[in-house]
Amino acid sequence: MNKVKAGFALLALLLPLLLNATSLLKNDLLNKAASDYIEQIGDELFAKTGVHGYVIATNEHFPEHFNLVAYSKRYDANTSRPYVMLIFAPNAIITAKSQRKGRVGIIPSSKAIASMYDRGDVLDATIDVVASVDKNKVEDKHAIGIVQGFSELADEIASAKGVKLEHTIKETRQGIWVLQAVVLFGAAIVLWMFFLRPILIRIRDGKKEA
Repeated sequence: MNKVKAGFALLALLLPLLLNATSLLKNDLLNKAASDYIEQIGDELFAKTGVHGYVIATNEHFPEHFNLVAYSKRYDANTSRPYVMLIFAPNAIITAKSQRKGRVGIIPSSKAIASMYDRGDVLDATIDVVASVDKNKVEDKHAIGIVQGFSELADEIASAKGVKLEHTIKETRQGIWVLQAVVLFGAAIVLWMFFLRPILIRIRDGKKEA
Protein backbone atom coordinates (compact mmCIF):
# COMPACT_ATOMS: atom_id res chain seq x y z
CA MET A 1 0.00 0.00 0.00
CA ASN A 2 2.82 2.37 0.88
CA LYS A 3 4.46 1.67 -2.49
CA VAL A 4 1.20 2.45 -4.26
CA LYS A 5 0.85 5.74 -2.38
CA ALA A 6 4.46 6.60 -3.17
CA GLY A 7 3.81 5.83 -6.83
CA PHE A 8 0.81 8.15 -6.97
CA ALA A 9 2.76 10.86 -5.17
CA LEU A 10 5.60 10.60 -7.70
CA LEU A 11 3.13 10.68 -10.59
CA ALA A 12 1.51 13.79 -9.14
CA LEU A 13 4.90 15.50 -9.05
CA LEU A 14 5.95 14.44 -12.54
CA LEU A 15 2.64 14.95 -14.36
CA PRO A 16 2.85 18.76 -14.52
CA LEU A 17 6.38 18.50 -15.87
CA LEU A 18 5.32 15.98 -18.51
CA LEU A 19 2.34 18.08 -19.55
CA ASN A 20 4.41 21.26 -19.82
CA ALA A 21 7.50 19.74 -21.43
CA THR A 22 6.95 21.54 -24.72
CA SER A 23 7.45 25.18 -25.64
CA LEU A 24 5.20 24.87 -28.70
CA LEU A 25 1.59 25.02 -27.51
CA LYS A 26 0.19 25.19 -31.05
CA ASN A 27 2.02 24.74 -34.32
CA ASP A 28 0.31 25.33 -37.65
CA LEU A 29 3.27 27.03 -39.31
CA LEU A 30 6.68 25.64 -38.36
CA ASN A 31 8.66 22.87 -40.02
CA LYS A 32 10.59 20.34 -37.95
CA ALA A 33 13.87 22.27 -37.97
CA ALA A 34 12.21 25.42 -36.66
CA SER A 35 10.11 23.47 -34.14
CA ASP A 36 13.17 21.70 -32.74
CA TYR A 37 15.03 24.99 -32.44
CA ILE A 38 12.14 26.59 -30.54
CA GLU A 39 12.16 23.67 -28.10
CA GLN A 40 15.93 23.97 -27.65
CA ILE A 41 15.70 27.67 -26.83
CA GLY A 42 12.76 27.09 -24.47
CA ASP A 43 14.57 24.30 -22.61
CA GLU A 44 17.68 26.41 -22.09
CA LEU A 45 15.67 29.47 -21.07
CA PHE A 46 13.90 27.52 -18.33
CA ALA A 47 17.05 25.71 -17.19
CA LYS A 48 18.98 28.96 -16.71
CA THR A 49 16.28 31.43 -15.66
CA GLY A 50 13.34 29.42 -14.31
CA VAL A 51 11.07 31.22 -16.80
CA HIS A 52 9.00 29.12 -19.21
CA GLY A 53 8.87 30.29 -22.82
CA TYR A 54 5.90 29.30 -24.97
CA VAL A 55 5.01 29.78 -28.63
CA ILE A 56 1.64 29.64 -30.34
CA ALA A 57 2.04 29.60 -34.13
CA THR A 58 -1.48 29.61 -35.50
CA ASN A 59 -3.07 30.04 -38.92
CA GLU A 60 -6.46 30.84 -37.36
CA HIS A 61 -8.31 33.77 -38.94
CA PHE A 62 -8.92 36.06 -35.97
CA PRO A 63 -11.26 39.03 -36.50
CA GLU A 64 -10.35 42.67 -35.93
CA HIS A 65 -9.69 43.56 -32.26
CA PHE A 66 -9.54 39.89 -31.30
CA ASN A 67 -8.30 39.60 -27.70
CA LEU A 68 -5.05 37.62 -27.75
CA VAL A 69 -4.73 37.73 -23.95
CA ALA A 70 -8.10 36.02 -23.56
CA TYR A 71 -7.13 33.59 -26.31
CA SER A 72 -3.93 32.66 -24.45
CA LYS A 73 -6.04 31.52 -21.47
CA ARG A 74 -7.21 28.52 -23.51
CA TYR A 75 -3.74 27.07 -22.99
CA ASP A 76 -3.51 27.62 -19.22
CA ALA A 77 -3.69 23.88 -18.53
CA ASN A 78 -0.54 23.36 -20.60
CA THR A 79 1.54 26.15 -19.08
CA SER A 80 3.54 26.65 -15.90
CA ARG A 81 4.31 29.96 -14.21
CA PRO A 82 6.30 32.11 -14.49
CA TYR A 83 6.08 32.26 -18.27
CA VAL A 84 6.10 34.43 -21.35
CA MET A 85 4.15 33.49 -24.45
CA LEU A 86 4.75 34.55 -28.05
CA ILE A 87 1.65 34.36 -30.27
CA PHE A 88 2.20 34.56 -34.02
CA ALA A 89 -1.00 34.82 -36.07
CA PRO A 90 -0.33 35.83 -39.70
CA ASN A 91 -4.00 35.48 -40.68
CA ALA A 92 -5.39 37.66 -37.91
CA ILE A 93 -7.19 40.73 -39.26
CA ILE A 94 -5.55 44.03 -38.23
CA THR A 95 -8.22 46.28 -39.72
CA ALA A 96 -11.38 45.06 -41.41
CA LYS A 97 -11.42 48.03 -43.79
CA SER A 98 -7.96 47.44 -45.24
CA GLN A 99 -8.04 43.65 -44.69
CA ARG A 100 -4.44 43.85 -43.53
CA LYS A 101 -3.40 40.69 -41.72
CA GLY A 102 -0.76 39.59 -39.23
CA ARG A 103 -0.59 40.04 -35.47
CA VAL A 104 2.04 39.19 -32.88
CA GLY A 105 1.19 38.98 -29.20
CA ILE A 106 3.58 38.78 -26.25
CA ILE A 107 1.80 37.58 -23.12
CA PRO A 108 3.71 37.56 -19.79
CA SER A 109 2.40 35.79 -16.71
CA SER A 110 3.16 38.82 -14.53
CA LYS A 111 4.37 42.42 -14.60
CA ALA A 112 7.70 41.22 -13.25
CA ILE A 113 8.21 39.05 -16.34
CA ALA A 114 7.03 41.88 -18.62
CA SER A 115 9.76 44.13 -17.20
CA MET A 116 12.47 41.71 -18.35
CA TYR A 117 12.13 42.41 -22.07
CA ASP A 118 11.51 45.25 -24.50
CA ARG A 119 8.25 44.55 -26.31
CA GLY A 120 9.26 46.69 -29.27
CA ASP A 121 12.54 44.83 -29.78
CA VAL A 122 10.78 41.46 -29.79
CA LEU A 123 8.10 42.66 -32.20
CA ASP A 124 10.75 44.10 -34.53
CA ALA A 125 12.72 40.85 -34.48
CA THR A 126 9.57 38.89 -35.34
CA ILE A 127 8.02 41.18 -37.93
CA ASP A 128 11.05 42.53 -39.80
CA VAL A 129 11.72 39.24 -41.55
CA VAL A 130 8.07 38.79 -42.56
CA ALA A 131 7.78 42.35 -43.86
CA SER A 132 11.00 42.22 -45.90
CA VAL A 133 10.78 42.04 -49.68
CA ASP A 134 12.83 39.13 -50.98
CA LYS A 135 12.56 35.81 -52.79
CA ASN A 136 11.82 33.71 -49.70
CA LYS A 137 8.41 32.04 -49.53
CA VAL A 138 5.88 33.43 -47.05
CA GLU A 139 5.95 30.14 -45.13
CA ASP A 140 9.72 30.36 -44.74
CA LYS A 141 9.47 33.96 -43.56
CA HIS A 142 6.94 32.95 -40.94
CA ALA A 143 9.25 30.23 -39.63
CA ILE A 144 12.26 32.55 -39.48
CA GLY A 145 10.23 35.37 -37.92
CA ILE A 146 8.92 33.14 -35.13
CA VAL A 147 12.33 31.66 -34.37
CA GLN A 148 14.01 35.06 -34.43
CA GLY A 149 11.33 36.69 -32.26
CA PHE A 150 11.35 33.91 -29.67
CA SER A 151 15.15 33.99 -29.65
CA GLU A 152 15.17 37.73 -28.99
CA LEU A 153 12.60 37.31 -26.22
CA ALA A 154 14.61 34.55 -24.54
CA ASP A 155 17.87 36.51 -24.83
CA GLU A 156 16.39 39.60 -23.19
CA ILE A 157 14.89 37.62 -20.29
CA ALA A 158 18.19 35.82 -19.78
CA SER A 159 20.03 39.13 -19.80
CA ALA A 160 17.64 40.51 -17.18
CA LYS A 161 18.44 37.44 -15.06
CA GLY A 162 22.17 37.97 -15.50
CA VAL A 163 22.79 34.82 -17.56
CA LYS A 164 23.67 34.09 -21.18
CA LEU A 165 21.96 31.62 -23.48
CA GLU A 166 24.06 29.56 -25.87
CA HIS A 167 21.43 28.38 -28.34
CA THR A 168 19.69 31.59 -29.35
CA ILE A 169 20.23 33.36 -32.66
CA LYS A 170 22.82 36.10 -32.58
CA GLU A 171 24.65 38.08 -35.24
CA THR A 172 27.14 35.28 -35.72
CA ARG A 173 27.98 32.69 -38.33
CA GLN A 174 26.08 30.11 -36.26
CA GLY A 175 22.96 32.25 -36.13
CA ILE A 176 22.99 32.78 -39.88
CA TRP A 177 23.50 29.05 -40.40
CA VAL A 178 20.51 28.24 -38.22
CA LEU A 179 18.23 30.58 -40.15
CA GLN A 180 19.42 29.09 -43.43
CA ALA A 181 18.87 25.58 -42.09
CA VAL A 182 15.28 26.43 -41.14
CA VAL A 183 14.56 27.53 -44.70
CA LEU A 184 16.53 24.78 -46.46
CA PHE A 185 15.03 21.98 -44.37
CA GLY A 186 11.51 23.09 -45.25
CA ALA A 187 12.45 23.36 -48.93
CA ALA A 188 14.00 19.89 -48.87
CA ILE A 189 10.83 18.36 -47.44
CA VAL A 190 8.70 19.99 -50.15
CA LEU A 191 11.15 18.86 -52.87
CA TRP A 192 11.07 15.28 -51.61
CA MET A 193 7.29 15.02 -51.13
CA PHE A 194 6.15 16.65 -54.35
CA PHE A 195 8.96 15.98 -56.83
CA LEU A 196 11.54 13.32 -55.95
CA ARG A 197 9.26 10.83 -54.19
CA PRO A 198 6.68 10.65 -57.04
CA ILE A 199 9.51 10.14 -59.55
CA LEU A 200 11.02 7.31 -57.50
CA ILE A 201 7.60 5.67 -57.10
CA ARG A 202 7.01 5.81 -60.86
CA ILE A 203 10.44 4.29 -61.53
CA ARG A 204 9.83 1.54 -58.96
CA ASP A 205 6.39 0.72 -60.33
CA GLY A 206 7.78 0.73 -63.87
CA LYS A 207 10.39 -1.84 -62.94
CA LYS A 208 7.73 -4.07 -61.33
CA GLU A 209 5.62 -4.00 -64.49
CA ALA A 210 8.64 -4.86 -66.62
